[in-house]
Amino acid sequence: MADTPKPPDAPLQIQIDDDVSQGQYVNMALLNHTETEFTLDFIYVQPHQPRAKVRSRVILNPKHVKRLVKLLQDGITQHEQRHGPIVLSEDERPTH
Repeated sequence: MADTPKPPDAPLQIQIDDDVSQGQYVNMALLNHTETEFTLDFIYVQPHQPRAKVRSRVILNPKHVKRLVKLLQDGITQHEQRHGPIVLSEDERPTH
């Protein structure tokens, strides 16, 4: 079985259920991995609450994770070109 599927002759039609299309807000992610897979847990943490809930879990093979990292980096680069730098903390603010 091939790691990456061959593109179909016709355009790929992707379906999304209504509840999935609404998305889930998350403000934390956890990553675990083994030799053969990465598990990403997307979590919503409410302020001042002792518990948090995993909203979604995605399991990927290492090659797909590497592709996802590149896709995210490209998206961040495009976003920052349009909207300016994304600042993660006060220590990382540009000093122009």
